[in-house]
This record gives sequence, structure tokens and C-alpha cells, in this order.
Amino acid sequence: MNNNLFLEYSISELLNKVSDGSITPLELAEQCITTIDEYNEMFKVFVCYDRDILFKQAESTSERIKSGKKIRALEGIPVGIKDIFNTYDFPTQMGSPLWAGFTSGNDSRVVYYLKESGAVIPGKTDTAEFAVHAIGNCLNPHDITRTPGTSSSGSAVSVLLGMVPAAIGTQTAGSIVRPASFCGVYGCKPSFGLIPRTGMLKTTDSLDTIGFFTSKYSDLERLFDITRVHGSNYPISNDALNDEVRQNKSGSEKWKVAYVKTHTWDHAADYAKSSVNDFIKKVSALDEIEIDEVSLPEVVLTSHEVHQNIYDKTLSYYFQEEFKKPEQVSSVMNEIIQRGNGITVSEYHEALKDQERIIHSMDSFFGKYDIIISLSTAGEAPLRNESERPDPSLIWTLSHLPVISAPVFRSPDGLPFGVQFASRKYNDLLLFRFTDHLRKNELIPAGSDHVENINESLNSK
Repeated sequence: MNNNLFLEYSISELLNKVSDGSITPLELAEQCITTIDEYNEMFKVFVCYDRDILFKQAESTSERIKSGKKIRALEGIPVGIKDIFNTYDFPTQMGSPLWAGFTSGNDSRVVYYLKESGAVIPGKTDTAEFAVHAIGNCLNPHDITRTPGTSSSGSAVSVLLGMVPAAIGTQTAGSIVRPASFCGVYGCKPSFGLIPRTGMLKTTDSLDTIGFFTSKYSDLERLFDITRVHGSNYPISNDALNDEVRQNKSGSEKWKVAYVKTHTWDHAADYAKSSVNDFIKKVSALDEIEIDEVSLPEVVLTSHEVHQNIYDKTLSYYFQEEFKKPEQVSSVMNEIIQRGNGITVSEYHEALKDQERIIHSMDSFFGKYDIIISLSTAGEAPLRNESERPDPSLIWTLSHLPVISAPVFRSPDGLPFGVQFASRKYNDLLLFRFTDHLRKNELIPAGSDHVENINESLNSK
């Protein structure tokens, strides 16, 4: 895996090379398939992939370039797809034997957007059963005894190993941030609703959010711009994202940053607490940034309970048919459905009202602050048979906030975990501007050294 193109270059750099002819789409496809072939049996990352389908896409892209057409935003770039999104060329099995071999016959909206931007799709990445809690087959290359994260783990590991330069996933609680943190790659969950959910597995209407993973920081905003909705048909987000004052800081303005430990702080490992505290000191030393350590509004303290009531009830509704075959459903999923069946409709509606209160309270919170900094996870990846400890990720999902998890920290055992940045709902571009500032000041990496180190380690074996 020496000189892996996806680990060496950002997507922008790859596109420049495609444009000048120094790299061809077929070479990108070959890099993708060669790396999948090399490591997929070991780490069980892709549940299905097809060399012929990928090369057919790459050949079509090559012909397009030869005809003189403009290079698109992902021309010839392989992108991994979490196996809960409909894909025309591959089955959509959602981590469940009940749906083995199911083919939708169409592409989800986000896959369509990716293809329209020139992306090529090698296959589908491993996911937890129905994108919920039962751990999937994918292994964490840093330590196979530990979880790679929850439902979007295959997408995170595909980026970590350089199988693809980017992959899409989803987050209903922490399923982008946690795999990004545990694998040591970048993860981004945009504001709720900005990436359309048409043609994907539905689990929880007020929580399901699409996002993506990259190994290079500079690729995040490109993926965001390609996959999100645009135009006046989406008036609220369109107005917010085109508001230059809202999305940028003037030269004389300081960034107002809130450092929040949240009510999950006691669950964090001591080394994680020390790491993020040291990081805050470094950020505070920048002249352009003012940081306050603050508490969140009191209503936010109920986030985990509110989330569970919404989550359990909707899962029990959407998976009624699967529950009729409990022997083919994991014990974790059966327990969730049983809990959900015990929640009344009125209790569910009250939980939705509580979520709205939390969303509004966090929107008001950003009247004073531009950015929130918190831990991504409580520390390094737990063992596969252990539960993931509570962390702030779920809070920001429930609040509909955009987040970025950056691969900044290492545990005493050398395992990765991340720091998380959040901003006001629909202030996604402001969030990118802040993380741009940290990147320029070398407080977050341009590329993940966790990616480089794991691949050096694998090459030496």
C-alpha cells in the first residue's frame, strides 16, 4: 500500500492531476480496488464491491474527459457508500439477514448527487444492523479487539485504510462522530435536513442526518457543497447559508467560543479530559479567539433521556415487521423495540416537544457564541463487547447542529480520539471558517497522522 494516492493527495490535488493527465480515472479505480482487495478480508470493510462496475464508471469518466468536458467536483473519485443508501448497482442490505440480497433498483438522492459530480462508486460499506447499536462485522485496524464505532464504521475504516478518499455515513446519535474519533479520521455531520434523505433507511424522523468522512481536512467542505440542498426551494437554509454576515467573521471581530464539558463529562477518561483541556489552552492562546468555559442551558441536561424516548418509539414503529421474526433480529434491537412499544403516543409527542425546546435553547445559546468545542467521545474506542460511554455527540444531533470531529488526540495506548466543533443550525459555513482558522494555525491536522501511521504499521507486517 506504499504510495497510496488517496493517502498522499487531497481530492483537490487528485482532480488537478486528473485534469493535467498525470493521473487517469482508471488509475484511481485501480488504487481503490487494489486496496480493497488487500485489506477487505482482514477488516471486513465493504460488504459488497465490484471491480467491473467500478471500471465501467471510470471508463465513462475517461471518455467524458477526452471529449473536452469540464472536470466536475468529484471527477473519477471513488466514494464509499454506507449500506443503508439505495444504489442502482449494488444491493442494500442494512446489516440484516432479513434484507440480504435486496436490490432497490434506484439510487438514493445523495448517491445521485455524488454521481452527478463525477464520483464513482466501488460498493457498499459495512453498517450495524439497521444502523442501530448491534456492532457490525467491520474491525478497527488500530486494534481489532476494539469497536471501530457504531453504524457508520465501515465508511470510517474505508477512509482510514485508503480504500477511498471519502465515504458517506449517517448519524442519529453519534454514528459519524464516534467512528471518526475511534478510527482517527475527519467526520462531518451537517445541520439536520441539509442533505436529503430520499432513498435511504429511515430510523428516526427528527434525528437521522447524513454526513461524511475524509482523511484530509480540505476535502470536508467539498463533500458538504456537493451533497447538500441548494436554491430557493429550501428558503430557510438557503437564506442562512447565503448570508455573508452570518457565515463569516470580519477582520476585526474575535471568535466567541464556548468550551462545554456537558453532562457527559464524568464519563470521560481522565486522559481525555486532560487532552481537551490542553487543547483549549492552545486555542485560547490565539489572539483572534475568546473562549469561555460555560454550562449549557438546563433543558439540555435531559438530552439523552429525550433522545432515547424518540429513538426507541420510532424504531419500534418502523421495524414492526422485522420484530415479527425476533430470531433474525439482534438482542439489542429486540430490546429497543420492546422498550419503544412501551412508550405511549402521548409520551412520544411530549419527547418531540422536549426536542424542540432543546433546539430553541441551543439556537438562543448561539446568540452569544459562534462555536462550541467539546470532546468527540469519552476517549479511545472501547472493546467490542463493551458499551460506548455517553459523550456530547448525541446532544448536538438532538439539537440539529452541524459538527466536525477532528483527529487530534491519542490515548496513553496510542489509540485515536477526537475533538468536536459545533455551530448554530445552518451556520455550517461559519463552522468551516472556524476550523479553517485552526488548521492554518496548525491546531488541527491537514491530514490524519492516524491514517499514515496505521498504514505504515500494516505495510510492515
